[in-house]
Amino acid sequence: MAYRIAFFGDDFTGSTDALETLEEMGLNTVLFTEVPTVDQLKAFGNKQAVGIAGMTRTLPTGEIEKQLKKVFDLFATIAVKHFHYKVCSTFDSSPVVGSIGKAIDVGVEAFSVDVVPLVVGAPYLGRFCAFGNLFARMGTGKTGEVFRLDRHPSMSKHPVTPAKESDLRHHLAQQTKKNITVVDVTQLDGSVEDIVSQMDSDRREDTTVVLFDVMTEQHLERIGEVLEELSGRHQPLFSVGSSAVSKALCAAWKKTGVLSSRADWPSLKPAKPLLVLSGSGAVVTGKQIKYAFENGFKGVAIDGTTLASNPDAYSISSVTEEALQYMRQGQSVIVHTSIGADDPRMEKTREILRQRGLDALEINACTATLYGKVLAQIADYIAQSFVLERLVIAGGDTSSLFARHLGIEAVEMVAPIVPGAPLCRIYAQKPHIHGMTVSFKGGQVGDLDYFLRMERGG
Repeated sequence: MAYRIAFFGDDFTGSTDALETLEEMGLNTVLFTEVPTVDQLKAFGNKQAVGIAGMTRTLPTGEIEKQLKKVFDLFATIAVKHFHYKVCSTFDSSPVVGSIGKAIDVGVEAFSVDVVPLVVGAPYLGRFCAFGNLFARMGTGKTGEVFRLDRHPSMSKHPVTPAKESDLRHHLAQQTKKNITVVDVTQLDGSVEDIVSQMDSDRREDTTVVLFDVMTEQHLERIGEVLEELSGRHQPLFSVGSSAVSKALCAAWKKTGVLSSRADWPSLKPAKPLLVLSGSGAVVTGKQIKYAFENGFKGVAIDGTTLASNPDAYSISSVTEEALQYMRQGQSVIVHTSIGADDPRMEKTREILRQRGLDALEINACTATLYGKVLAQIADYIAQSFVLERLVIAGGDTSSLFARHLGIEAVEMVAPIVPGAPLCRIYAQKPHIHGMTVSFKGGQVGDLDYFLRMERGG
C-alpha cells in the first residue's frame, strides 16, 4: 500500500471536507472513523489517499497526544508522500481545547521534521489569509459578507473557542513554542525556488511553522508546488491546515499532468421524505432550519434539559414516533437540539450541567456526546422501521460522535453537493445502515436552502 496523501481530520465534517477535495481533484479516497487495521486498508487497496476522522478539535490538550500517537505511528510505517493534519478553515482551537499547537508538537516528534507548512486560507470556502490574518465569509457560499475572524458574527461568539485573534501567528503562539513565520501574499508571485530559499533563511535552528497567505486559487497552486518541493527533502511531509493543503497539492499535481479533475459526478436525485438530524447550535444552521420549516419541513424537538438531567432514562420513543408519523405521510423531518445560537434550550441544558460542577469545556464535550449518541439511536431506530435513502447530519462535534455510535466504519464520496459537505456512502456492519447515503454538514456550511436542496436533488 502506498498513498500520495494521508490525512487525519480533527472532526468529522472537516474530514469529509478533505475527502471531497481529494475526490474532486481525481484521487480515489476512503475515510475511516477509527484508526484502520491493516486488513481494513487492504480491503480498500485501490485507493490513492486515505483519511481518518478524529475528534481532537473538542479534546482537552492533555488528551490529544494519546489519540494522535496511534495515527502517526501507523503512517510512519506506511509509504505515504504527504501527511496532512486537517483542521477547520476557521482555525477553531485554544491552548486548552482542540490545540493545533499540541498536534504540531506531536507531529514534529513523530515525523522528525524541521519545517511544518501551515495552509488555512481556502478561497473556495470563503476563507482568506492575508499577512497572517484570517478572514471568513458568513457561511461557505459565494455571497455572504467577509469578516476578519475576530469580528465574525458567528466565530467570534463560538461557545468553546471564540475567535479573539485573527492573526494566526499570535493565535498559534499561545499553543506551541515553535518558531512561526509567514510567506505573505507579496512573496507568492515569486518562483518556488525563491519561496523555499526565503523559508530556509527565516528558519531557526529549531522547527519552524511556516504560515502561507492564501487569497486566490493561483496562490494555492504555487503553495502546492512548494509543498511538493519540500517533500523531496523528507517523506512524509507533515503539513497542517484546512482542506486547502489537499487542494494546493492536487493543483500542483494537476499542473504537471499527474492528476485530472473528476467531472463525471452523478446528479443528486430527490430523497423525500428526508431525515435531518441536527445537533448544531450555529447561527447558519439555525437559519437553514427555519427556512426549511417555511418550505414544508416538519420539526421534532429534542428536550436537552431532560436528556442532560438523566441520560440513561431518556426515551427516544416519542421523538421517533413523531418523526416516523411525518415521514410516512411523505413529509421531510428535522430532529433538532436547537434552532440557532439563541435557542433557550441551549442555555437551560448548560445550566443543568453547570449545576453538576462542569466547566465550559466539559459542558461542550458532554453535550456533544449526549447529542451524538441520542441522534444515532434515533437514526438507527427509524432506519429499521422506514427505508431511508438519505440522511443529513448537522453539527461538526455531533457528527463525530454520531458516526461512531451508529457503527459507521468508513465512508466513500458519492457526489459533491456544497463545498465542505459531500454526499457519502456508508460502510457499516448493520445491514440497515450499510450502503445508505449521508451528508455530514458543519454548523457554518451551506446556503440558506441547503436542506431543501438535499431533499429535492438537482
